[in-house]
Amino acid sequence: MSYSPRDRRNLAAGAADGGEATTAAIPATTAPTTPMAVADPATAVMPATAAPTPGTSAPAGAPAITTGTTAGTQLPPSSVTRPPKFAWFHILRTAFREFFADESIDLAAGLTFRGLLSVFPALVALVSILSLLGQGGSVITSVLDEAEKVAPTDTLSSVRPFLESVLDTPAPGWGLIVGLAIALWSASGYVKAFSRAMNTVVGVPEGRGLIVFNLVMYLLTAVILILGALVLLVFVISGPIAEAVGGLLGMGGIALTVWNVARWFVLAFIVLLLVALLYHATPNVKGLRFRWLSVGALVAILVSILATLGFLFYISQFGTYNATYGALTGVILLMLWVFIMNSTLLFGAQLDSEIERVRQLRAGLPAEEELQLPVRSTKASDIQAKKYADDVQRGRAIRLSSAAYRAEAGQTRHGDEDGAAPGRRRTRKIAPQLRRTPRGRH
Repeated sequence: MSYSPRDRRNLAAGAADGGEATTAAIPATTAPTTPMAVADPATAVMPATAAPTPGTSAPAGAPAITTGTTAGTQLPPSSVTRPPKFAWFHILRTAFREFFADESIDLAAGLTFRGLLSVFPALVALVSILSLLGQGGSVITSVLDEAEKVAPTDTLSSVRPFLESVLDTPAPGWGLIVGLAIALWSASGYVKAFSRAMNTVVGVPEGRGLIVFNLVMYLLTAVILILGALVLLVFVISGPIAEAVGGLLGMGGIALTVWNVARWFVLAFIVLLLVALLYHATPNVKGLRFRWLSVGALVAILVSILATLGFLFYISQFGTYNATYGALTGVILLMLWVFIMNSTLLFGAQLDSEIERVRQLRAGLPAEEELQLPVRSTKASDIQAKKYADDVQRGRAIRLSSAAYRAEAGQTRHGDEDGAAPGRRRTRKIAPQLRRTPRGRH
């Protein structure tokens, strides 16, 4: 009787845990005609056979009931339980654990840095787009007037001079187009950083080539900027338009009232589309269906709204940032808010990842450690793997040649098996263990 390598590992694990390694596995030579042959005992689906009643023995030829962990370990039928319909407790627990295991707090801090570097080029690009439509100055002025009602004065005082200087740019022309291209390139830094963070969350390396990766990120940045300009237009300029349309239809002020309510739903739809694009287009995985509203996106948006309201309440009632940071108060508050938004976005992505994992587990896929998703490309990761293998080979050659030289010169002193001198602290061989294993375990 022959066993596959996985069967041998499972049998050894069962013996180490005190389990009884039986021979209820499948013979390698002749397959029986009535029982179903199973290739992988760890993912075997049990045939629907009637369980024997207590006090009676199983009929001859009936397949043995095995667990999913130790192949060949027979268990009574009463110990085989039906899996839960949807393990929400497991999803939330693993999402929180993986959020911290992936060091998402540090990733959010890096995204905050990239976001602050990209926010002013993005504003330049937005003003440029609106200037092409002839609405740049009016939109920015209206946005600043609306923001003064809810945002801290210190934060706006840091942004207003910059935006007013942007409004003094020349009329649309080739200079504006070149400036828009430069602003697009600068603003794409945040989207690229978010793509790397999403690869960490999903657990895949970046395999897209440099040209393809940059083209995709530039295109996604352009779409995000266009949607951002649409948000500004919907939020500010559409009020007079709704008034004019209401006057033409004879609705008077009713049209404006309806629009003042409906525009929040339009704004929510655009925000959902932005988050869905970031979650779907940035990671190096394919095969995921595009969802307008995923559970993770909904949680991220709701938590962001609540966190923003709580943050505004805190800084208005209890905050002492003026006394601490002085003239930098506006920048510090903006940085803290962006950090909170990035943290919620990464947690929403982690939640979607764990939901997809449970879906795959229920479908019978071995997704306990890694999501079974195809990657978009492996070109760049293959090149990096080859470079890493070459570096390892060169390092090994240096070590072996140095050891041979010391042995030939008679310089090897009494020490350990590698020739290290006594009393010198050796570096433990833990580099492979410290490398990121599946799902961020160390």
